[in-house]
Amino acid sequence: MGTSKFDSFLKGKTSEDLIEVLHKTQDLFGYIPEEVIDRISDKLNVPVSKIYGVCTFYSRFSLVPKGKFEISVCMGTACYVKGGDKVLEEFEKQLGIGVGETSHDGLFSIVETRCVGDCANAPVVTVNDKVYKKVSPKDVENIIYELSQEEE
Repeated sequence: MGTSKFDSFLKGKTSEDLIEVLHKTQDLFGYIPEEVIDRISDKLNVPVSKIYGVCTFYSRFSLVPKGKFEISVCMGTACYVKGGDKVLEEFEKQLGIGVGETSHDGLFSIVETRCVGDCANAPVVTVNDKVYKKVSPKDVENIIYELSQEEE
């Protein structure tokens, strides 16, 4: 979205609209870029520090670009009890990134989520819109391989 289009979107918005503006920004860019935070700050008259505070408080917002494949590992109670934490650790180990980070090639991001509503199939991993059920750490390598093949 060009500067003028984004600025016109911000026109008439106030500090009370900050969350709405951040949601729209995230939808448009896939994350909230630093240079856009500066523009939001100027247009809404909100300190940059407050915007960063809101962005880091709410897990919905990301300050880094998301990968083509957003790997979400459920950490709800059922998934955690059945080894979701071990699955998450294995994704981090194999991809060399942590929660909230994106791989250098831009393919993978890891997100820790709360209950996805499929507790009977715990632990659950979602990648974009695809659901993987009863995932174990042994499955992680195959999931990454499958996704890498989709990229080719």
